[in-house]
Amino acid sequence: MKNIYVVIKRFDKTLPLPEYKTDGSIGFDLVCRQETVIRPFEVKLIPLNVVIKIPKGYGLFLIPRSSTPLKKNLLIPNGVGVIDQDYCGENDEIKLPVLNFSKKDVTVTKGERIAQAVFVKLEKFNFSEIDSMKEKSRGGFGSTG
Repeated sequence: MKNIYVVIKRFDKTLPLPEYKTDGSIGFDLVCRQETVIRPFEVKLIPLNVVIKIPKGYGLFLIPRSSTPLKKNLLIPNGVGVIDQDYCGENDEIKLPVLNFSKKDVTVTKGERIAQAVFVKLEKFNFSEIDSMKEKSRGGFGSTG
């Protein structure tokens, strides 16, 4: 696997750079920049302390760590965060939108690992419109059982 260097800016340099925790990790951990309290059933943005210049031809997908729903009762309301290549200005800090699905306040502490991000190689496609599809319909949403 070749090393690709990525330009990154931290807002709080006392917090660690993102890192892959094991050789087999595909996601790197991101930490909370400031203590954040999320009230029950509230959606809130958690600042993750970094701006990342995403390499051309890649996308960055933001997801909670696998333990986040179990330990913190937090989910990303739209399922996954998509960070665009041009979201890399001086103040374009990556933030994790979270939904507290519990009946109690949830606190995420400064420096707590709360999210992970994954670089994905992408291709852009052109669209060619036609009037009808030649393939047989499968039956719609949920049709395979």
